[in-house]
Amino acid sequence: MKKSIFYFSLFFGWVFASCDSQPQKETITQELELMIKAEKVAEWQGKDVFRYTLDNGTMSVELSNFGGLISKIFVPDQEGNLENIALTFDSIPEFLTKPNPFFGATAGRVANRIAKGKFTLNGQTYTLATNNGENHLHGGVEGFNKKVWDAEPYTNDSILGVKMTYISPDGEEGYPGTLTSTQWIELTPDNTIRIRFEASTEQPTIVNLTNHTYFNLSGIKGDVLDHEFQFWADYYTPVDEGLIPTGEIKDVSGTPFDFREPKKLGDQIAAIGGGFDHNMILKQEPSDEMEHFVRVKHPASGRVMDMYSDNMGVQFYTGNFIENFAGADGKTYQKHWGFCLESQNWPDAINHENFPSPILNPGEKYEHRIEYRFSVNQ
Repeated sequence: MKKSIFYFSLFFGWVFASCDSQPQKETITQELELMIKAEKVAEWQGKDVFRYTLDNGTMSVELSNFGGLISKIFVPDQEGNLENIALTFDSIPEFLTKPNPFFGATAGRVANRIAKGKFTLNGQTYTLATNNGENHLHGGVEGFNKKVWDAEPYTNDSILGVKMTYISPDGEEGYPGTLTSTQWIELTPDNTIRIRFEASTEQPTIVNLTNHTYFNLSGIKGDVLDHEFQFWADYYTPVDEGLIPTGEIKDVSGTPFDFREPKKLGDQIAAIGGGFDHNMILKQEPSDEMEHFVRVKHPASGRVMDMYSDNMGVQFYTGNFIENFAGADGKTYQKHWGFCLESQNWPDAINHENFPSPILNPGEKYEHRIEYRFSVNQ
């Protein structure tokens, strides 16, 4: 296979002025280099697979058009040490052939679970592929995480990004309607990963797209039980033994789901037993307003991640089913070695009348935005 490598470099001058009102204060100008690297690394089902690297001079993000994937995120700690904080493989081609629990992938056409792989829309019952026991999970046997997206890197002012599009045909994995999905994954100069989804359909269908990155702010040195979490969430949706929502909307007060003040994850997992794989509720009415939903801190490294979203909830998953998994850099991932914050509509929403509707009709546009903002304790 012949490799193709393309580089796009930009230079920007950033001006920092003191907040002091005295006019004598000196203004400092810092030059920042932003770079996109695009490299063909494989072919899959007749399509070229690329690795894209977005670098803002402080942190970098590795993407691929296979699965709409975020494969690596290199972020500095409080000492300036740059380490990958995403569970992954060493290389993109490994994602083509090795099973994995949706590391960094775009999950769709509908993320999360649909009970028994069935739903009714406009009086017609649809049967989906079941790939999680008797249930449908993250789009099925070959969901969007296993598709090669059409991709194009770009720059927009001081932002680096890759635009990716996938057209899902009518009937794929059992879903009705041809769905055109586009996502933009961007890295900004202030160390924010920004993801924006849009989708349109040719006939009524359901859609719920998200990113499924597993984070470990320690630089993947062990489990994430020492991470501190704070959720701006007053409610969550309880689940049954199959992790399907019961239909209840429950107050977090007096439960292990109450992260409204910062809590050490290990303490909360000990209280609940087993770990979290639940939908935390951000909103009960849809709006396009971006809201601060989660803050995660790793005390030892000083790394901090703040998550913002305009969606209704986030699936909080603590890597409960990972065991002896051969990951990148010779590391063996174990239970609770990563956590996911999957911004989304509520799980199995099509089968619960009191949940926000996941239905998308012709002429409508599905839109969804996520931001992961990285910093260090000062």
